[in-house]
Amino acid sequence: MSEWLSTLGYSLADIDRLNVIHVAGTKGKGSTCAFTESLLRAYGQRTGFPSKTGLYTSPHLTRPEERIRINFEPLDQHRFAKYFFEVWDVLSKLSKRPRYLQLFALFATHVFMREGVEAAIYETHHGGEYDATNFFHKPIATIITPLGIDHAKQLGPTLNNIAWHKAGIFKTGAVAFAAAQDPGPADVLRNRAAEKKVDLRFVSDEPDLPKNSLQLKPDVQRGNCAVALACLRSFITATHRTESLQLGDIQQGVASFEWPGRFQYIGEGNQHWFLDGAHNEMSVVKAAEWFIEASGQVENPATRILIFGQVSEQREAPDVLSELARALDTLEFDHIIFTNFSCGKPLGGFKVTRVTRAEIHLGHSLESALDYAVKLGAETGRVHTFVTGSLHLMGATLRYLTAREGITSMN
Repeated sequence: MSEWLSTLGYSLADIDRLNVIHVAGTKGKGSTCAFTESLLRAYGQRTGFPSKTGLYTSPHLTRPEERIRINFEPLDQHRFAKYFFEVWDVLSKLSKRPRYLQLFALFATHVFMREGVEAAIYETHHGGEYDATNFFHKPIATIITPLGIDHAKQLGPTLNNIAWHKAGIFKTGAVAFAAAQDPGPADVLRNRAAEKKVDLRFVSDEPDLPKNSLQLKPDVQRGNCAVALACLRSFITATHRTESLQLGDIQQGVASFEWPGRFQYIGEGNQHWFLDGAHNEMSVVKAAEWFIEASGQVENPATRILIFGQVSEQREAPDVLSELARALDTLEFDHIIFTNFSCGKPLGGFKVTRVTRAEIHLGHSLESALDYAVKLGAETGRVHTFVTGSLHLMGATLRYLTAREGITSMN
């Protein structure tokens, strides 16, 4: 990556001026990045620094421009095309060209440099030690979000294996922040921090966070924001700011937070949609807990629907679904729809024993599944539809719902 950056005209010292916060983990990476950006932006609006934030995340939900944001706004199409070809016209002439995710990380860095970004948050793709984003020499801080089993074919079959990879983003001189972890992976993070002479701080809560903010529901989001806030305090110190963080900055940053496709509720007349891009065994449990709580705050449905689908070959959809079924044990669904977002794997053999009276639908396209939910809503009245299993599923669902009228949304 450093050679390609050099070819584009950037040294590692140039990249250091972006004041990077690098984020790895299994669950909550995107939300933690978004909380970090929102808090930084709120602080910058009052103090003048940072005047511009950059945010690089993946994957995108509805369009590629979402991966690269300036002050949280996705790059517009004109600048996206302009900056992309500034990068591609140089790198495409090389005998060794970057692969897709490598190219996107380089592209994002070029955008941030050209746009004069003063604080940049980068989300790893997966892993950390060998991730395409792990080219920073002196980040300001690093973050590890909650760890779980994911991408096991690349990262290893145990939490300790995964923790070793994630801790690869630690850099000497940059404080590292971590969400609360199981004892084994927590020890791995501590050992790797000691090897690199990194100050590692575990964060469970921040007393200055608002007590009853919708943006901090469910509790896992409060944990994500707590880590982001602890990181912001360190960022202010490390960048030698004279203006201290104020409670109003925190409140504004939390209130401004949004992250589509994660714990997202959308109301449309009698249709109530609950969307979460949970895609591994750990995250679907949190998504189910959120759905139970959030749907309980909306008037009782005449019909309850679950739409589930996965696209990744890196996970076993039956294992993820089994955890989801256990977590939803207290609810009865009327319909369960398995979309063809499941890599062609046969779904007919799944035994959803805890959803005994549900009518099972197999092999629907997502559009037909959503159409069916709308049809049931028209026929039966209030419908609660829970869509989960994949971030890609969220993107397609949001495109579908955005095209409809009467949408109201809250995170």
